[in-house]
Amino acid sequence: MPTVEHHPALGKFTAMVGGEEAYLLYHPAGDGVLDYVSTFVPEHLRGQGIATEVVRCALDYAKAQQCRVIPSCWFVRGYIDRHPEYLDLVAN
Repeated sequence: MPTVEHHPALGKFTAMVGGEEAYLLYHPAGDGVLDYVSTFVPEHLRGQGIATEVVRCALDYAKAQQCRVIPSCWFVRGYIDRHPEYLDLVAN
């Protein structure tokens, strides 16, 4: 799996694969709340678990920072649905 990096100034978690970037975009949505808006993996790299790794790292970051998450991105929502250990992060 690629290494996921966090770029707070850009509101982005990234993974470089073969010189191409996969990412999760987010923005603050209130005090201690992050809105995970969108994930992207280049089409020819999809199906390799790259987005899953980026989302997992982003959720682990939110948990470590004691933040809540708005899963606006369908992929993030699906990941949380499949991994109930992250349900407590979802902002109501």
